[in-house]
Amino acid sequence: MKWLRDELAAMLFALQMLSIVPIPAALEFTARRQASSVGYYPLAGAVIGLVAASVYALAHLLFPAPTGIPVLLSMLAGALVTGAFHEDGLADTIDGLGGADADTSLAIMRDSRIGTYGAAALLLALAIKAATLLALPAAALAAILFAAHAISRCSAVLVVASSRYADLEADAKPTARGIGPAGLCKALAVSAAVVAFSLVAIPQAAMLGGLAGLALGHVSSRLLYERRLGGYTGDCLGATQQCSELGFYLGLLAAW
Repeated sequence: MKWLRDELAAMLFALQMLSIVPIPAALEFTARRQASSVGYYPLAGAVIGLVAASVYALAHLLFPAPTGIPVLLSMLAGALVTGAFHEDGLADTIDGLGGADADTSLAIMRDSRIGTYGAAALLLALAIKAATLLALPAAALAAILFAAHAISRCSAVLVVASSRYADLEADAKPTARGIGPAGLCKALAVSAAVVAFSLVAIPQAAMLGGLAGLALGHVSSRLLYERRLGGYTGDCLGATQQCSELGFYLGLLAAW
């Protein structure tokens, strides 16, 4: 029973970390549970994706799809439920790349203000995301949103599993401690289950294209920051999640 309580707590901590959803105040906090929560990031992503998909499905009943309103409302729901956590990470990462060296880049990324590079990158990413979702089949968009939010969080977990944390001033974060084989297996298992479930609405060929696009987004984002920083930060994980999600949508559209 203790194992089950620990795993449930880790799931809730993952949801708390990646969203604004409150968790019970009585839930006992331990460093072990917090560290274990990283493996459940894709599950938290699935919950976020379910919110975005539900908003899209409801809006699709109320507003004509060609207007783009259902897509925009689903994007708004995703940003609201996460507090635009990952979008902020993308903007901060791109701003940080303007630094002359790793220390300067990290200092820029810790600054809460958004710069020109970050604002431009964020606006372009949101515009491309909206345009891509509008071009995909409306009947499959709920499943697409559900899958994208889950597996793009797994993409971020893969960075934690295969790289090092670069910002020593923030080493208290759970992602700074890395992830063990058991946590990585949880993340991969959840993601595989989400992909399998989504195949009910997404053709296999399109899904393969989407996963290829996600992989390209994953690699591309890491090429942006790993050489400069010698690793990753929390903001970099947000950038990887956003690039992977966008790559998934683009890959789906290219292969559909």
